[in-house]
Amino acid sequence: MVTSILENMGRVIVGKEMVSRLILTTMLAGGHVLLEDVPGVGKTTFANALARTVDCRFTRIQFTPDTMPSDITGSSIYHFEKHTFEYVEGALMSNIVLADEINRTSPKTQASLLEAMEEGRVTVDGKTHELPQPFMVIATQNPIMQRGTYYLPESQLDRFMMKLSVGYPEQSDEVQIVKNMMEGIAPAQLEAQINIEELMQLRKQSQNVMISDKLIQYAVECVDQTRKHDQIELGASPRALLAWIRAAKAYAFVDNREYVTPDDLKFLAPYVLAHRLITVQRLSKGQTGEQELVREILRKVKVPVGK
Repeated sequence: MVTSILENMGRVIVGKEMVSRLILTTMLAGGHVLLEDVPGVGKTTFANALARTVDCRFTRIQFTPDTMPSDITGSSIYHFEKHTFEYVEGALMSNIVLADEINRTSPKTQASLLEAMEEGRVTVDGKTHELPQPFMVIATQNPIMQRGTYYLPESQLDRFMMKLSVGYPEQSDEVQIVKNMMEGIAPAQLEAQINIEELMQLRKQSQNVMISDKLIQYAVECVDQTRKHDQIELGASPRALLAWIRAAKAYAFVDNREYVTPDDLKFLAPYVLAHRLITVQRLSKGQTGEQELVREILRKVKVPVGK
């Protein structure tokens, strides 16, 4: 079933199989993903392809500077005939939400996503409304150096399980992209491969993947080192550790294994931990600096051997 999902997405996503695999890993682990890159490299296509592959409710929110919190969480409207207020659903009331160009909207609207991403619910006029399950936010953002962008607060970045970069395609892949366009191949043509019930079952199975106590201790030591590094002002949180473990289990499941290996943790660490770190002096290249610090820590912490 996992193979069919990846193959279906691969019909419209050319040459970026690992990005597709990591997004699927995030979904199975119950997390949210942030895609950061320059415009036009296919960030939105990834979200559309995944949403089409899973037969569930999908909403796209195009964030702009004037997007209001009520536009995404919903609002209470007075019903004259019933003489009462009724809740009108916002765009977040879906299973998969594409938050397009999230850093082009105001910090106030960005903050309205926090409760939804962490708790799976929204609060409007003092009343709590549960979001449908499963619930996943796939957010895209342009590099912060571009005009009209706002920094995402650390508290919101910490809610994203992974931060990924799509990158430019290889020349051969770009040729295929052009051919797909000429042949009319697009995410809208994809057929669903699984339904909600099957997705929830896959999530449950992925979290039943085994991870040894030694690997858990290894992950704890790596996270602890991010808090002690002289170039890191704010290290990874316990939430980051839990996200790392859940992601490793899901990644092993996607790889058709029943156990987590040290290589799983080492491979995923830059994607799960780097965007949560605050360095003493933020580097002009953005996440690249934080990722290298994570790799440096991984090289220093001894990898456990045996079971």
